Amino acid sequence: MSKYPNLISDFLTFVKINSRSDEASTTVPSSPRETAFLKQLMTKLTDLGLSDVEQDKQSAYVFATIPANTDKPVKTLGFISHIDTADFNAENVNPQIVEDYDGESVIKLGNGDYVLDPAVFPNLKNYAGHTLITTDGTTLLGADDKSGVAEIISAAEYLLAHPEIKHGKIRLGFGPDEEIGTGADHFNVPAFGADYAYTVDGGPLGELEYETFNAAQATVTITGVNVHPGEAKDKMVNALQLAVDFQSALPAHDVPEHTEGREGFFFLLSLEGTVDSAKMTYIIRDHDRDKFEARKRLFTAVADRLNLADGVARVKVDMKDQYYNMREVIEKDMRVVELAKQAMLKLDIKPEIYPVRGGTDGSKISFMGLPTPNLFAGGENMHGRFEYVSEQVMERAVDVVLQIIQDNYEQD
Repeated sequence: MSKYPNLISDFLTFVKINSRSDEASTTVPSSPRETAFLKQLMTKLTDLGLSDVEQDKQSAYVFATIPANTDKPVKTLGFISHIDTADFNAENVNPQIVEDYDGESVIKLGNGDYVLDPAVFPNLKNYAGHTLITTDGTTLLGADDKSGVAEIISAAEYLLAHPEIKHGKIRLGFGPDEEIGTGADHFNVPAFGADYAYTVDGGPLGELEYETFNAAQATVTITGVNVHPGEAKDKMVNALQLAVDFQSALPAHDVPEHTEGREGFFFLLSLEGTVDSAKMTYIIRDHDRDKFEARKRLFTAVADRLNLADGVARVKVDMKDQYYNMREVIEKDMRVVELAKQAMLKLDIKPEIYPVRGGTDGSKISFMGLPTPNLFAGGENMHGRFEYVSEQVMERAVDVVLQIIQDNYEQD
């Protein structure tokens, strides 16, 4: 029997609640579904016996406290996860339980044609002997990041039941809208009141991440001239052709499907339009700040060249930075990373430290003054119907949270 008896039952309860965020919304949280979930979470945290359970008005995060049970001065740790799920069907999530998986078999997802096949998803081979939780093929699972939510709550429940484990004050945070990139925009660092924090929002066993992309989003708006094609010579300006020209002027290799590691990219997310007008949406990514800034300059230079060639400013670029590589902050004081690394090693977990080809809420929170690297939560194939998570890895994630808390007490 697991020493975290409510971990999986909580997780299964959470994933069945649709809390998908809404990128088209301007409210905080972006969806009433998230507001409802956060209210349910507040009730659960209060019933567990946590202190200071409240929803922060600035950020909509739900905060709670595990009070210190020692007079010894100890740094306050924080653990953070997000409650929203990604842009994929999250209604009527129906998890499947696959016990004692052999690491080789194809797993049929529900009654449809979708399967988890180790030939397609080779990481399945790492889970021989594990109990896997999958989707039924019609929805995502929501392990990103409801596995993290359940793990943090199980760690809190364990500490409250074991007062012999000495620890300082622990702060918990559960927030909305991570998946649409706005969740941490209003994070209230003073109200949270931690010295160091961790997002529990990573993937497989051992992930420990403190380096993310620098990120920007850009919208390219193109104005054309539409006339009858039979009379188009020297009159028509095809906005769609200008869009093709714009994309073709960017480095062909620098796209997600051809890059890895620390290689950055330009990612065309959407293109819509007619001869008369077109709109393109991009994200721009690079781990290196100088290269990131160079990518943004190249992007706007392409627009400038097209406008110069036409003699009219038909191509307009609107660009905004989204987040920066949190390594810039964390490498100034690596204690928060070393604490997690040593905790994993004590538990015979190999720390897997590599640059994230994405971002976390910790990216923004770190630049707000609270160093916040990311810990594994267990999910694989996140954001779609092939998502799954191992019960055993989720338990190990709780182990790591508890070990970090104990080591923090012993070191201070």
